Amino acid sequence: MLNSLRYLLLVVAGGSFGLLAAAGVFTVLVAVGLIPRFAGKTHTSGQVVLYEEMVIAGTIIGGLASVFERYCHLGEILAGWGVPMHVIQTAGCIFTVIFGLFAGMFIGCLALAIAEMLDSIPIFARRVGFRHGLGIAITSMAVGKFVGSMLYFCYQIHDVVK
Repeated sequence: MLNSLRYLLLVVAGGSFGLLAAAGVFTVLVAVGLIPRFAGKTHTSGQVVLYEEMVIAGTIIGGLASVFERYCHLGEILAGWGVPMHVIQTAGCIFTVIFGLFAGMFIGCLALAIAEMLDSIPIFARRVGFRHGLGIAITSMAVGKFVGSMLYFCYQIHDVVK
């Protein structure tokens, strides 16, 4: 009885903390105004509700996939159905590249939206004395971030750190 009460308390606490973390993520997205900004830039303001639902669905699916990771090995399931391993690996690489591209764009836009919300880019430009070339500076930062990420993953620095 005491053991099942512990598990129930663990489930309630874990669910509550997860909801609290998700609420924090959504609060930041709403405060920054990222989704309406995407809709405005892409001239698809009629689809704002769909964008919001996709962000919520992505957060829920990502959270479930990280908690129930052992059930998310799609490659093992496909191999069990007789799909050749080289096809699974190629599809996995393509999916990883596409996911990484979109996740990187989202995180970059979020970071820029937060910086813009805090007015740090105009303040930085005035302090440094930028008159022209702010776009080049931002692009250079993005390229540097990309090159650093590629070096990090290509040389597998993440395995060395473990």
